[in-house]
Amino acid sequence: MRKTIVYPLLLIGSLLMTGHVRAQQPQWPDENARKLSIALYAIENLYVDEPNKKKLVEDAIRGMLDKLDPHSAYSDAEETKDLNEPLQGGFDGIGIQFNMLTDTLYVVQVISGGPSERVGLAAGDRIIMVDDTVIAGVKMKTTDVMRRLRGPKGTEVRVKVQRGGSPKLIEFKIIRGKIPVHSLDAAYMADSTTGYIRLNRFANTSHEEFLEALTRLRKEGMKHLVLDLQGNGGGYLHVACNLADEFLSNGRLIVYTEGRNSPREEATATATGNFEDGRLVILVDESSASASEIVSGAVQDWDRGVIVGRRTFGKGLVQRPIPLPDNSMIRLTIARYYTPGGRNIQKPYTGGDAAAYNRDLIDRYNHGELMNADSIHFPDSLRSRTLVNHRTVYGGGGIMPDRFIPLDTSRYTDYHRRLVGLGYIYRTVLSYVDGHRKALRKRYPDFKSFSQQFTVGDELLSDLCARATADSVAFDSAQYAKSRPLIALQLKALIARDLFDETAYYRIINEDNESLREALRIINNAEAYEKILRGVKSDK
Repeated sequence: MRKTIVYPLLLIGSLLMTGHVRAQQPQWPDENARKLSIALYAIENLYVDEPNKKKLVEDAIRGMLDKLDPHSAYSDAEETKDLNEPLQGGFDGIGIQFNMLTDTLYVVQVISGGPSERVGLAAGDRIIMVDDTVIAGVKMKTTDVMRRLRGPKGTEVRVKVQRGGSPKLIEFKIIRGKIPVHSLDAAYMADSTTGYIRLNRFANTSHEEFLEALTRLRKEGMKHLVLDLQGNGGGYLHVACNLADEFLSNGRLIVYTEGRNSPREEATATATGNFEDGRLVILVDESSASASEIVSGAVQDWDRGVIVGRRTFGKGLVQRPIPLPDNSMIRLTIARYYTPGGRNIQKPYTGGDAAAYNRDLIDRYNHGELMNADSIHFPDSLRSRTLVNHRTVYGGGGIMPDRFIPLDTSRYTDYHRRLVGLGYIYRTVLSYVDGHRKALRKRYPDFKSFSQQFTVGDELLSDLCARATADSVAFDSAQYAKSRPLIALQLKALIARDLFDETAYYRIINEDNESLREALRIINNAEAYEKILRGVKSDK
């Protein structure tokens, strides 16, 4: 991509944005820096007891950063590794997705082509021992379990698993390998001409994953595209630029960044876009942040596609990573980023008051914004115009969608939240599939037959409620009746994921996605689509 931004910025919702800027000339410490040095020296050499110097320095760093903004932050060495790993596209391990329920590790999926698949580990297996250590029923932390399963590529780990109802443990010797971390949750044809792609973050491999999905869907007849960025907290800026480039024509500005000590840097689209012509709808919500807002903001500013959903998070600050000698890291805000039309979508904040900043989404809910677009008010000072059709758009607090979809809370109840939050829905699915896997696979050999023929019956629902009641979750008939359709849909989606893959889960769960339904209505009506892009008001 031809662009003047040359540093790999990273933007992750409220977690992480990184970049490298032009080196500044070193300056001699001023009076304030000398004060800090003298204070530390005095404590180290004169304090009555032996101080914990490492903690003192870390607390001082955290204290300073806390006064700046909500996104400047310090992470120790372990936290830094955990933050970076999901975006780097892979790690060394055995290649499984798992959940910890009732102190037992349940294998959810075995990653295709990974070490576990090669030795025969299967979905539904319960890992009881890792090497010589029992991990089941001992209240071991999930992080400790992961440390035992992960390790350098080429090393061996022995696991003993319980399969089905057999009390006999099966032992596997697994040679660890490089495990890919995918950022694309699902890609499928939502109807005969419209493809659906869902990204959960903007990681190193996201652009390649997107292009692979785009190519496959085109072969299946795709002419139009729904890109789902709901809940996508962000990722690498250069990946967001690469993705936006697929939609925008040559030379169009994608994003620019600017700060007190960071001169303006721009990213522009190239002539290599793979989806510059078909109708495009991007789905967003209140958890879509940073890199998601760069893509949706660029598409909106150039009137390239329609944005559907709810106002996005509002993350417009850029952080630079500053590595420290012990592999810890400071992430310091150095610039703001702006959409092609000049909008900075960063929502307001006061210094580093993270608590107040993070209450913003709760405040939006309490003010009724998530249910009613009329509750959203932008001052005229934040008004902007799109660059082609000159529609009115706003900055200063996220990307406001072209078509608002209210949050549907009609089927959510306290009873349902407890079933989900305490793991009863997932536990019921594990037990059900474990006992019926062979029969289910025989009866439903592919997703199409499962989707069309499988129904969640009263027996499975009763088993779920009985499990919860046995653990002191009181049954509430009124709330159950209200949430029953949603509970049944979630059960079916999770069973589909266990039997098939992640895409199967989203194909089922999206039956209740009103934003996607509206996207398909718009994308299949050329006149309505063009009216939205021209800023023409409609009854809908």
